[in-house]
Amino acid sequence: MDLPHEKPLKIHLVNSTESPEFTHLTQSLTRSSIIGLDAEWKPIRGQNHQPTFPTVSLLQLACQLDHDSDESETFLLDMHSVPLPSIWELLRETFVSPDILKLGFKFKQDLVYLSSTFCLQGCDPGFDKVEPYLDITTIYYQMQHKQQGRKGPKETKSLATICKEVLGISLSKELQCSDWSHRPLTEEQKLYAATDAHCLLKIFNVFQDTVVKKGNSSNNMVELRSSGVNLGLKEILEKHDIDDKIIRIKSFEASHMFQATVSSENGQRISKVEVLVSRSSSRNTMPMGESLLKIVRKYGEKILLRESDRKPKAARKKVKKRPSLVAVTREKQMDNTGDWQGPPPWDLSLGGDGCPKFLCDVMVEGLAKHLRCVGVDAAIPSSRKPESRELLDQAYSEQRVLLTRDAKLLRHQYLIKNQIYRVKNLLKNEQLLEVIETFQLQINEDQLMSRCTKCNGRFIQKPLTTEEAVEAAKGFQKIPDCLFNKNLEFWQCMECNQLYWEVVLSNSVHSCLF
Repeated sequence: MDLPHEKPLKIHLVNSTESPEFTHLTQSLTRSSIIGLDAEWKPIRGQNHQPTFPTVSLLQLACQLDHDSDESETFLLDMHSVPLPSIWELLRETFVSPDILKLGFKFKQDLVYLSSTFCLQGCDPGFDKVEPYLDITTIYYQMQHKQQGRKGPKETKSLATICKEVLGISLSKELQCSDWSHRPLTEEQKLYAATDAHCLLKIFNVFQDTVVKKGNSSNNMVELRSSGVNLGLKEILEKHDIDDKIIRIKSFEASHMFQATVSSENGQRISKVEVLVSRSSSRNTMPMGESLLKIVRKYGEKILLRESDRKPKAARKKVKKRPSLVAVTREKQMDNTGDWQGPPPWDLSLGGDGCPKFLCDVMVEGLAKHLRCVGVDAAIPSSRKPESRELLDQAYSEQRVLLTRDAKLLRHQYLIKNQIYRVKNLLKNEQLLEVIETFQLQINEDQLMSRCTKCNGRFIQKPLTTEEAVEAAKGFQKIPDCLFNKNLEFWQCMECNQLYWEVVLSNSVHSCLF
């Protein structure tokens, strides 16, 4: 998918080192100061042999060709088609190049699988380090901290959630578990893989604009504190009236002059200039701009694999624990205490009004509608996910019997005596009969459909005519046209205004809600 207000993604599938796409990839890596990394693999399921890591099928590299613009290209490196030994050196240099900031989302796991994949192809050792690196979750929490003035939440956000909050786009994850080992890849898979890597660049750009650049625009030049620094290089970096792109080109050329002319007589290196001039690679890459260097110094991280990371961990089989004798005994005791002993709070001998009233928790919420159909007052919890104490308080304050299937609630029986009953049956019809028999409810024909099944409210006693019902339904409820030529009577709930009418089925009249 394309990001909103963005040009279509430039996606290049690299499946051969002899292809123009591979040449284009190597050239782009020399021009990029920021790349987004991601990998796709086919999960290993149901293995009964020695545990192994999944084999990486695709490596995505989203290259931002110029940090001062949105120009970027995404390369999909086909790990099944390209001979891995031929690209090992290229990727190793990219992962540790001080001139390229690597972005990822929990990329350590990808690196473990990637290292294992290369080792299986004879590339020993595999990759063990990515530096400088910045995780998207770190970026997200830094933005949260800056915007809200507090530390970000501890829970881990998914990439889709971060994209939604930061970029305002919905990142579909439907193809995440597709078969990435199958060839050829579908166009949908290519777009999905490219978007996962490309969005890392977009999130980073938002991070720089909203967090880093604010308040720092007046101090965006490098500070060189050593007396042994070549003054010509220092002057180039401190010119405020030169375009940053030109500065980076000049500093790139000057750094080589600096390496050739400045010696380290005491065997010490200059800390601030080291980031600019150090080279662990034979490839000539563009050095970072100073604004990006500041981000690396302040927020940069490093992924370093330990020996233990390279060893697959055997999946632990979940073993069902058999309940202890104490737990079984306690459960039986709860079942016994769940038997109704009465009298209920509406009993006349206790000062009640004689009208049965129940509160059905979320486990028996469907029972509430069945009770309302036979005219019994049956409420549901005030909140969608109530705590135990909330249920008890509502039952006590409204003088109701709490109906539940949760045995744990019976532990609180001492708080509201004779106001909790544990329903034994599972089916709603059987639950209704159980409650009627247990509480000896007297149900007569006049009570049927006397309560609103939607809100538990009472109906208007006088039936409405068709004209009155049409007027009552305006802007609230639609009455089917087929009912207008029938001489029907309508009822309306006095609480929620829901309309009801009779439906004739097989020469008998039934009251139904539509």
